[in-house]
Amino acid sequence: MKAMILAAGRGTRMAPLTDTCPKPLIPLCGKPLIVHHLEKLAAAGVKEVVINHAWLGEQIEEALGDGSAWGLRIYYSAEADALETGGGVYQALSLLGAEPFLLINGDVWTSWDYAEAVECELSETDLGCLWLVDNPDHNPQGDFTLVEGRVVNEPALTFSGVSVLKPELWASASAGAYPLAPMLREAMAANQLAGQVMNACWVDVGTPERLNRLESKLRSPECGGDD
Repeated sequence: MKAMILAAGRGTRMAPLTDTCPKPLIPLCGKPLIVHHLEKLAAAGVKEVVINHAWLGEQIEEALGDGSAWGLRIYYSAEADALETGGGVYQALSLLGAEPFLLINGDVWTSWDYAEAVECELSETDLGCLWLVDNPDHNPQGDFTLVEGRVVNEPALTFSGVSVLKPELWASASAGAYPLAPMLREAMAANQLAGQVMNACWVDVGTPERLNRLESKLRSPECGGDD
């Protein structure tokens, strides 16, 4: 299974850290946030990773290179202007191929084993599987919920930003900048999205305050961090 890391966001909430450094390269416990993902993907057996980028994207390519440092092959999907989550994946479909792929928001951190996603087998009719987490303080109402293993468009749990999706989800899509969430809701309405609870430590590293709290937490054994 190939993986794609969404890394094209401007990271305005992380300013001023992101004024001169793209968000995926912001350090967490001594290494860029995106490197935590790459290490976990390699450990899960993933060999090929697609990374999209826009803001200061040349720094990402310079820092990560071809991925050989982690035993990976990295392909880059450069966006002149950020295409958001849905449009970003659409542009990268030729790099991802025809099989289901693992999609990860680059600004989250988790202690979860990505092997669980790599081993996920979708039914013939499903377009994907989402992993949900308990609601964090900054999203108390949640995004979706689970009903007998199906994702339902009712707020109760928070979407972790980790999913396995089929390219067919973009069958009627076109080039441009647009979010992924409405496409997911359409698939939910058609009962085509499976879901699971991510039983692991998870953090949306969206602000300097959350980054600092996570860093402090990972310095302790509480969260099972990889530093």
